Amino acid sequence: MTVDSRRTPNARFEGLLDYPFEPHYLEIDAGDGADTRLRVHYIDERPDPAKASGETVLLLHGEPTWSYLYRHVIPPLVAAGHRCVAPDLVGFGKSDKPANRFDYTYQSHVDWLRQVVLDQLELSAVTMVCHDWGGLLGLRLLAEHPDRFRRVVATSTSMPTGDREPSGPLSIWLQISQRSNPFVASQVVDRGTVTELEPAVRAAYDAPFPDESYLQGARQFPLLIPLTPYDEATVPNREAWSVLRTLSIPFLYAHADHDWGVGEGRTTLREAVPGAREVVIENAGHFGLEDRGPEFAAVVDEFIGSTATVERTA
Repeated sequence: MTVDSRRTPNARFEGLLDYPFEPHYLEIDAGDGADTRLRVHYIDERPDPAKASGETVLLLHGEPTWSYLYRHVIPPLVAAGHRCVAPDLVGFGKSDKPANRFDYTYQSHVDWLRQVVLDQLELSAVTMVCHDWGGLLGLRLLAEHPDRFRRVVATSTSMPTGDREPSGPLSIWLQISQRSNPFVASQVVDRGTVTELEPAVRAAYDAPFPDESYLQGARQFPLLIPLTPYDEATVPNREAWSVLRTLSIPFLYAHADHDWGVGEGRTTLREAVPGAREVVIENAGHFGLEDRGPEFAAVVDEFIGSTATVERTA
C-alpha cells in the first residue's frame, strides 16, 4: 500500500524561540514498493573552518520531540569546533508524517534513519548523541554499522528486547499515549522536565502537529517498543545487543538525576557495553536536554576531547 503522508505547513515553524538554524532537506524511499518519497528535515551546523575539530556530532531525538530539543546543545558544540547534524525523525518536526500509523514500524524507522545518516549524508567517524527513541534507533545503527561511529553519548534511553514485562513508567506511558484525547506533545515534555516550559517553548513542541492526522507517528512509537519475546523487533534487538557487548568504542551514559522514563535501561547499557562510563546531569528530568542543554553540551564536548586524546595516543 502506498504511504500517504502529511507535511506540516512552514507557517507553523515561523518565529520559533531560540531556533535560528537553517533548514536542510533530503528525500528517502518510504519503503512501500511504490517509490514513494518522504522528505526529511535536518540541521547541519558547521564551525568556523579555522576552529573546526574535525568531529561530527549526530544528535538523535526521541518521542514526541524533534530537533528543537537540541537548540541549546548545538551552539556550544559548534563553538567548540564540532559539526552538528540533527535530523527530525520521520513523523516528527519538519519531516514528513505518514498518516497511517501502521506505516510506522521499528524496522521502517531504522531503515529511514539509515538512509538519512549513512546513505545520503554519508556520515562517518560519528559521535552519536541519542535520547529516548533516538537510542532505540541509533543503537541499532551502531550495532549494524559500527565502523561508521567513533563514540556514543546516550541519555534517557535503552534498547528493550521484550524479555521483561512492561512496568512502572513504561506501562503508564503506554496508556497515556493511546488514550489521551487530544495528545499534546508539549504536555508530555513538560511532565518530563524539572523546569516549567514557557508558553513559546510549548508552542514549538506542538508546532509539528496541526491535528490528529499528523500525530500517528507519535501515537505509534510507544507500541513499537518490544513488549514480549515474540515482538518483531525482539530478534534484531537481541542481535544488536550481542554486538554492543563486544564494542571497544568510547561510550558514555549521561544520566539525568530526575529521569522517570528509562527503568533499568540505564544499568543495562552501562553494564553491557565494555568500558562504558556514566556521568550524572543534576536537576534534569527525562527531557534533560530541555532542562540543562548547555551543561549537557559541555559533557559531550569534554567526552570528545578526552577520548580523542586517547585515540591520538593509542
